[in-house]
Amino acid sequence: MGSSSHSHPLPNPTTPAGADGLAAFLARPGKAVVALDFDGTLAEIVPDPEQARAHPRALPALAALAPRVASVAVITGRPAGVAVRYGGFAGVPGLDHLVVLGHYGAERWDAVSGTVKAPAAHEGVASVRAELPGFLDRIGAWRGTWIEEKGRAVAVHTRRSADPQAAFEALRDPLNELAARHGLIVEPGRMVLELRPPGMDKGVALTEYVREVGAETVLYAGDDLGDLPAYAAVEKLRSDGHPGLLVCSGSEVPELAERADLVLPGPAALADFLATLAAS
Repeated sequence: MGSSSHSHPLPNPTTPAGADGLAAFLARPGKAVVALDFDGTLAEIVPDPEQARAHPRALPALAALAPRVASVAVITGRPAGVAVRYGGFAGVPGLDHLVVLGHYGAERWDAVSGTVKAPAAHEGVASVRAELPGFLDRIGAWRGTWIEEKGRAVAVHTRRSADPQAAFEALRDPLNELAARHGLIVEPGRMVLELRPPGMDKGVALTEYVREVGAETVLYAGDDLGDLPAYAAVEKLRSDGHPGLLVCSGSEVPELAERADLVLPGPAALADFLATLAAS
């Protein structure tokens, strides 16, 4: 792989903690967990989430990297089975121990078994799903918003509105009130507000998984507000003596980019970075 046309020099983290994390990773990759968000990180953000697919270079990079590290995990707000389908993760040589933690860690798919384990659904999600279309009508929700079914969650997208940011801001408070009424929380993202059960986030999922694997070092890459809890988890692991590297895919979300050790321009650059790590 080192001779591939996509082989690049490793970029330098911009923080001392990130430099330590990368050095620890390179010194003992077999003791490292690589955890990655899906949308915006492994896959480009697209207007229709159902059309999202892993970047063509992401799978080969992960398949080259996975056998060298303790584990690769994809941690996503999507249902685990959907992420597996859109990522093309099933049956890939080299990814035979990949784990996908879906719905922020509430669901889990293991490549070894090929099955998804999931708890019972939260009844508030069904209630909100039934109420949401009428609710959006009643509050005069902006034209162009649309609802995405996510199984254990339901999301309202504003990306196709005439003014996506204004629609997003206008919906925040009403959707927070609706969610609270049904025992749910709102997870904001890039032009999307997702109503989902509380108690699980990417930070909880990542911390539990790092413990389960017994990893010394963790690399986490994400692109959106839902990745902030995972960033906080890596920062906490670092304070407990576990080196870590925080990678941000793209710079659309300043809250994330400002806390990252390494900002890459998007999924293509992230795939190249993973390929370079595999060849290092």
